[in-house]
Amino acid sequence: MTYSARLANSCFGEWEIYIVTDGPAHNWPACDFRRTQPIPTLAERTAALADLGFGAADGAMWEWIEMDNGDTGDVALLAAFDVRPIAQGPER
Repeated sequence: MTYSARLANSCFGEWEIYIVTDGPAHNWPACDFRRTQPIPTLAERTAALADLGFGAADGAMWEWIEMDNGDTGDVALLAAFDVRPIAQGPER
């Protein structure tokens, strides 16, 4: 089963990564990078996903989306990436 990992600016402007699951949003696995700049590197994102128990799905690539708030508003970036749970231990 694959899920979507999202890298976005939180409501405080800090970068966060979260996994969209079937459960309610407040239960989605998440990691806060606790900074506004720079954008987390690929290595940082990969480590954060592993800490959350997820890894790249086969053939996954980060897709960046620019979201604007009108003609004069700030632009926000959102990135999406397909992930899968990482099997841990012999029982999985």
